[in-house]
Amino acid sequence: MSVDTLSPAQATALDLALAIGENAAFDGWTPAAVEAAALSEGVDPALAAMAIPEGAVGLIDLYGQGVDKALAEALPAETLAAMKIRERIRSLVWTRLQIQEPAKEAIRRALAILAMPQNAAAAARLSWRSADVMWRMAGDTATDYNHYTKRAILSAVYGSTLLAWLQDESDGNTDTAAFLDRRIDNVMQFEKWKAGLGKSERPSLTRFLGRLRYPPR
Repeated sequence: MSVDTLSPAQATALDLALAIGENAAFDGWTPAAVEAAALSEGVDPALAAMAIPEGAVGLIDLYGQGVDKALAEALPAETLAAMKIRERIRSLVWTRLQIQEPAKEAIRRALAILAMPQNAAAAARLSWRSADVMWRMAGDTATDYNHYTKRAILSAVYGSTLLAWLQDESDGNTDTAAFLDRRIDNVMQFEKWKAGLGKSERPSLTRFLGRLRYPPR
């Protein structure tokens, strides 16, 4: 959804999104986090309560939209255009993690919520949206088979890197940075291999995603 087409209530919710995530580290993905975020941002808590979606999954979804917005602001099109495609993807994933750093514990809780069977469809949708946003920001315009493979692969890269980041205790998350670089190297090797195949041949995406999700250390 374009920021220009948001209703006043939707705009208020989006403005509070990151603060809600940061407060969810203490209050969980609950109305208490919404109230704390509203107070910290100078918004009437009653107005915030009416603008914010209900339920933990709704709050997690909103937080993801807030991260998307912050990512677009941190890496505008002209900045990304000056980079090679590998640099664009790495910068997008890494910057996304940096934006989420203040809400790290809340994200751990969010993943546990999204792992519940009843939330499987929402988890898949949010993962796909994150990958789609990053590819679109990177300038991807593919509409064929590549549109889907790129997003599936980036979802796996981002998902595995997110898990590594949640466990990372190194200074400046250097272990996560190294992990991300290895995963992107895997993707670049896959893309080169795929480019060398005949048009009638398609690589095993399932096998490759398995390698990204459960890579050798």
